[in-house]
Amino acid sequence: MGLGVRWTLHGDGRTPAPGAVVRPDERLSWPRTAGLGAQHVVAMFGASFVAPVLMGLDPNLAIMMSGVATMLFLLATRGRVPSYLGCSLSFVGVAAVIRAQGGGSAAVTGAILVVGGVLLLSGLAVRRFGARIIHAAMPPVVTGAVVMLIGFNLAPVTASTYWPADQWTALLTMLLTGAAVVCLRGFWSRIAIFLGLVFGYAVSFVFDRLFGKIHSIGGGGRVTDHWRLDLSGVAKADWVGLPSLHAPEFHWSAILVALPVVIALIAENAGHVKAVGEMIGDPLDDQLGTAIAADGAATVLSTAVGGPATTTYSENIGVMAATRVYSTAAYWAAAGFALLFGLCPKFGAVVAAVPGGVLGGITVILYGMIGLLGAQIWVHNDVDLRNPLNLVPVAAGVVIGVGGVNLKLSDNFELSGIALGTIVVIVGYHALRALAPDHLKPAREPLLDAGTSAYDDDRAP
Repeated sequence: MGLGVRWTLHGDGRTPAPGAVVRPDERLSWPRTAGLGAQHVVAMFGASFVAPVLMGLDPNLAIMMSGVATMLFLLATRGRVPSYLGCSLSFVGVAAVIRAQGGGSAAVTGAILVVGGVLLLSGLAVRRFGARIIHAAMPPVVTGAVVMLIGFNLAPVTASTYWPADQWTALLTMLLTGAAVVCLRGFWSRIAIFLGLVFGYAVSFVFDRLFGKIHSIGGGGRVTDHWRLDLSGVAKADWVGLPSLHAPEFHWSAILVALPVVIALIAENAGHVKAVGEMIGDPLDDQLGTAIAADGAATVLSTAVGGPATTTYSENIGVMAATRVYSTAAYWAAAGFALLFGLCPKFGAVVAAVPGGVLGGITVILYGMIGLLGAQIWVHNDVDLRNPLNLVPVAAGVVIGVGGVNLKLSDNFELSGIALGTIVVIVGYHALRALAPDHLKPAREPLLDAGTSAYDDDRAP
């Protein structure tokens, strides 16, 4: 079997035939394929460089490793599953908790590396035994709750750190980004975060010229007089150079905080595989375990050198649906462009200069959307929250996860927030199910669906 790096020319190589799609093993002309690759980079750009900034990691390395991860994924799936692996936002809350506990970037990447290893093993298990092993442990009520508490756990970060940096820029950025998500169509709606960031940059620049320095929380976390947009680092940065690398460190307290995210990553990957299979008319269920394992391996590789986790991006599903081009050749082109961006320190300096107020406006929407993906899983799977078997563990786990409740087990070890909330949801649900009367026990619904990645192609132009 080949590696999926040979493509046949689709039609005249210019546009898909009426009613047809460009399949993964086909391509358009190489100039058009390169253009589509650039479009995929722009689509993933907003979320993919916001993620490392919010986690305190090197954006240059993050973008470069997203290109490497995409190549690894395409080789592992032998070109059958078109996908871009961007930087995962699911770990932003995890990074904030680890840093609040005194951990540095090495502790953050070490914890995420372990999650990547667990994801890799989960994918291999799905390949060997089928998805039923995950269905049994993580029904939709559990998965939705964990995804929800991961997203909403981030709310205090926005409220206490980013928004106070410049509340008016944050408000304007939030309004523009929200309007872009709702009002724009097709490709433009998929880069709404990127458009919001560009708008926020412009607003910060104008406000600096009109009102001078602002007295607020600065980059060091202290209240000072500072410029909203400080581009001094951009001028000093080189045009070409390697990003900074560091080795991971492993601490049990950090690992336990990060482990629950594996549930969200499994759901994301499964949704992506199903959504793409439906759009190209080729069921990809046999690739599910491979896709999950490949994402896990890519995350291990990225974090081993100091980068963030990777995951499949629904933004890029949107680009495929809008263009009807599912060629993996376009993703190879996108990965190549990402590698070039990663080797440009000046680009990383521009990313690192994103004003705090801009991040405040973006994260209000972004974190809320992450949390509400959990509700989307419930709705998609008809989870009945009137049933106390579902309601009780979800209610307890979400409040614990969002509120940051602590459970001190010893002088040197405690569970809190995301980790404790996830344990309460999973253990609570299965324990109560074992004790509940039969009429409260619903038939198990499948977890691995499009609940977190479905793309409504009616929005496409």
